[in-house]
Amino acid sequence: MLLVFSTFITGLLFRVPRLPIIHETIRNLYFHVPMWMGMLTVFVVSVYYSIKYLRTGKEEHDLAAVECVNTGLLFYTLGLLTGMLWAQFAWGEFWSGDSKQNSAAIAFLLYCAYLVLRNSIDEEQKRAKISAIYNIFAFPVMLVLIFVLPRMTDSLHPGSGGNPAFGRYDLDNGMKLAFYPAMLGWSFIALWIATIRYRIRLIENKKNAIN
Repeated sequence: MLLVFSTFITGLLFRVPRLPIIHETIRNLYFHVPMWMGMLTVFVVSVYYSIKYLRTGKEEHDLAAVECVNTGLLFYTLGLLTGMLWAQFAWGEFWSGDSKQNSAAIAFLLYCAYLVLRNSIDEEQKRAKISAIYNIFAFPVMLVLIFVLPRMTDSLHPGSGGNPAFGRYDLDNGMKLAFYPAMLGWSFIALWIATIRYRIRLIENKKNAIN
């Protein structure tokens, strides 16, 4: 929490490099990219527990996987919103149909479909098994959509097509001192939220079993 708080203070008060196109909006790098990192962190954990569920069949592993996905979608939403806000100031509109924006939206729907799939199956073990398989395959597809396909086409996104963004020539040492702790801080917060959600689900399941 302290790392995230320090990111807010640094993002608002400290000097940033004067770069073309993005100018002062580069401050959003402290929030937008670390939120994506938080999303990726819990998605990786969700895949880990999906694999463990297929190997062990333990309900706890299924619950851990789904709550990591739920938390990941929260951070995914925050990442999309901060990205849209950045686009408004840098490109002139919230959504311009840029290749990375469109790919990110498709990947978001891919994980929303995971939750729809779970809710459409009544039998618990069948639901958990199918969801685990879907989750394992959805993760690499999401990586391709977000990190591979946009690089194969022209994009307005910072870091593509010559636009400045996170790189050794675009960030000064002051930004790096805030950026890297922010990546770590948002990832830990995502894991913390997922852990709380998981514990709540365990308590709810125990209550339901008793009743």
